[in-house]
Amino acid sequence: MNEGETRKPIIVLVRPQLGENIGKAARAMLNFGLTEMRLVEPRDGWPNPSAGPAASGADIVLNRAQVYASTADAVADCAHVYATTVRKRGVTKPVVTPAEASSEIAAAQGRSAILFGPERSGLETEDVALARAILTVPINPEFGSLNLAQAVILCAYECSKHEGLVQPTQEDLLPPAPQEELDGLIAHLESMLEPKGYFRPEARAEATRRTLRGVLTKPAWNHLEVRTLRGVLSSLQREPRL
Repeated sequence: MNEGETRKPIIVLVRPQLGENIGKAARAMLNFGLTEMRLVEPRDGWPNPSAGPAASGADIVLNRAQVYASTADAVADCAHVYATTVRKRGVTKPVVTPAEASSEIAAAQGRSAILFGPERSGLETEDVALARAILTVPINPEFGSLNLAQAVILCAYECSKHEGLVQPTQEDLLPPAPQEELDGLIAHLESMLEPKGYFRPEARAEATRRTLRGVLTKPAWNHLEVRTLRGVLSSLQREPRL
């Protein structure tokens, strides 16, 4: 494992219950460049045939996943351990957000791990006691229930900000149409509106034209869009076929 990989946090799923949730967590991890998953006493054993389909191609994470008999074993080589929980567990520890934790992890020496508890109950007090800090997010106090993959993706996303992941390329945008083409569109529409009495009364005609021009110039249509709109107007002008 290269140095870049060892600087990324290990995702530790403690006593996960469903293979589907393990797969979804793996998918969330790989979306944001995390590949090292550790499992502590998965309820249905490991490997789990339900994990693969739920991972949607994140097989590298599942294939590398290691199983441990206890949470302590799973984080034995980690210098920095964060426990995700929204509940007070009778332990006094620093509380950080995913953003704060990711910054600490990026700057830390030694391996880091983030603990996630079982789907139903979350981490036990003994698990939280192993951590240096509690990791939590501001959440609706009336409904603080995140599923496992959601919790993983919140942390993985924040960690990805320190890894230089490339923003997906935006679709190439065409430049705005030349003024000549836009003027042609406006003139075309005005020629259709004039006989319908749209610009009456005469005293308001100039202001109405300016407003119409403002509406049509605001979107910065490209030449294909202007051509499409001209086609729409031409279609409306034609007499209906009998």
